[in-house]
Amino acid sequence: MVLRGYLPRSVLIVDEGDRLKTNRLEQLHFFDRSELGVTLIGMPGFDRQLARYPQLSRIGIAHQYKPLDPEEIPTVIAHYWQQLGVPETEVDPDGEVVATIVGVTGGNFRLIERLMTQVGRLMDINGFDDISLDLITAAR
Repeated sequence: MVLRGYLPRSVLIVDEGDRLKTNRLEQLHFFDRSELGVTLIGMPGFDRQLARYPQLSRIGIAHQYKPLDPEEIPTVIAHYWQQLGVPETEVDPDGEVVATIVGVTGGNFRLIERLMTQVGRLMDINGFDDISLDLITAAR
């Protein structure tokens, strides 16, 4: 991406930028004085948060990903369950667990990722081998 004829030599990518405190966001304006480009990734509404900081006024693009289609969600969940060591046969697209995950996350991929990370953590701590409705509820 080229803004006003500016082509950075290096790019700093900040994931979960929406979780940064105000003073940390203000420190990111150093890229205006260097050859460093900055890409901030965050949850929906992050662009409105950034609009309050005039020193970050060079933001050229704000892209919001749409929620996953309902038929895509079981595939994504199956991928995470495979990483957690849960048998693929337990992924029922019409099941109560998948419906709860969709209800909790609204189909937002980043929220699904965060939820499944927490599920994996709880599985490790408690020694669970499968994913249940109670585990999803506890993870959220």
